[in-house]
Amino acid sequence: MARKLFCDISPFTYRISLRKMIMLRHLNNLVHRVQFATERADPLPVLIYSHNSLIRRTLGNVDLQLQENKAVNLTLAAPHINGILIRPGETFSFWNLVGATTAHFGYRNGLTISSGRATSGLGGGICQFTNLLHWMVLHSPLTITEHHHHDSLDLFPDFNRQIPFGTGTSVMFNYLDYRVRNDTEQAFQFIVTTTAEYLVGELRTTKALDVKFHIHEADAYFYEHGGDVYRHNCIFRSTRSKITGNEVQRVLLIESDARLAYDRSLVKAEIRPQQPRVNSPVNSVRQT
Repeated sequence: MARKLFCDISPFTYRISLRKMIMLRHLNNLVHRVQFATERADPLPVLIYSHNSLIRRTLGNVDLQLQENKAVNLTLAAPHINGILIRPGETFSFWNLVGATTAHFGYRNGLTISSGRATSGLGGGICQFTNLLHWMVLHSPLTITEHHHHDSLDLFPDFNRQIPFGTGTSVMFNYLDYRVRNDTEQAFQFIVTTTAEYLVGELRTTKALDVKFHIHEADAYFYEHGGDVYRHNCIFRSTRSKITGNEVQRVLLIESDARLAYDRSLVKAEIRPQQPRVNSPVNSVRQT
């Protein structure tokens, strides 16, 4: 029988471990003296990319009240990000701007993921916010310096999926952060607001880019192995010159090989018969 981790012994030891991780992140920030983005401004003139993320979605049998609470949580977080400038040399840190999502600030219990299953927790659903930011950043020259996601599990069946599987994020205050550094010579800016239905995002900058980015999925399929069903796909980013239209770079962002965490009857695509597992996921976006 495998020994339990200290954090899994009891709720008390979990809280101790959580506090330790939070304090270590604070210490790391002090030691490395990262130049964080903190300034806000009116919208910059050039729109790089925009995306609307549906707030209330069908996620298996998840309690609908958690969806309503998520809407509140996203609305509370949005003003902390809206208008933020990322100047050359600066790093955008989601948690540095949003802060702790506690009841004191009005946050509610929303959907969270723990040990590979859906549960609820204070401030839950915030990962949808960083999902939106990440999707926009992938269409820009900004450098992703910290990115976490559930790359080994397919947690929910598709419901009007707008972006490819495998491009999501996972965050937890404050040690699982989403961070982006501006290594260019021009400023960028997030504009994020909420409506009754959508989390609305824009990525803006000071002058037009001479390239454009396209994210596409390839080699996507479901297959069976050892009695379980897995979802496989590859996400590529293509960079093209706006002047010539030629592709100047093509990068594999991630190869996902994720086990389904829901009933196979909810899979709308064909499930391939038993076959060998593919190689472990390769994530060339995540950096430390």
